[in-house]
Amino acid sequence: MMHINNYDKILDYAKKNNGYITAKETGSLEVNRTFLSNLVNDKKLERVGAGIYKLPEYPIDNFYILSKSSKNMCYSHATSLYLHNMSDRIPLVYDITVPYNYSGNLLNNENVSLRYVKDDVFELGMIEIKTINDLTVKCYDLERTICDIIKDKNRMDKEVYSKALKEYARNKDKDIFKLVKYAKKLDVEKEVIEIMQVIL
Repeated sequence: MMHINNYDKILDYAKKNNGYITAKETGSLEVNRTFLSNLVNDKKLERVGAGIYKLPEYPIDNFYILSKSSKNMCYSHATSLYLHNMSDRIPLVYDITVPYNYSGNLLNNENVSLRYVKDDVFELGMIEIKTINDLTVKCYDLERTICDIIKDKNRMDKEVYSKALKEYARNKDKDIFKLVKYAKKLDVEKEVIEIMQVIL
């Protein structure tokens, strides 16, 4: 009887989590990871990344899969704009910010563009946001994202960049005080203030 129970535990957890479960989460359910492999062999689960599994009937969510493959990461720049609905361009390469000493497995992923920052600003403006499949990932808030794209504007797609600034100017939830506070910490205060004077 016990075995059935363990398989159900895994499948129930995945159902509640919009189709996904990780090997780590299986451990916290006190279920041995071999049950995951058995479920994959039985076609009841699909392995979609290192230690990341999903129920076959749920969509692949690359945002979620990437976010689970590394704990020290945060979506930023154009990818963050997309998650905030400020860009309609679905990322082909994901912009991800990591601390300078990062050594995780995103390093060898060609679908990822890494930006490195000092530890003291890595968590600045970090929030949780839902993907279109209702899965939670880490991403920078709008103000941090705006500072980042201004700081990195030479690497940004011009169209995505100017659209984002216009959208931000129109956004009724924008927080200019927070924007300037972040800009100070990120050493882009002058550029941010100049741009805001033009667009607001």
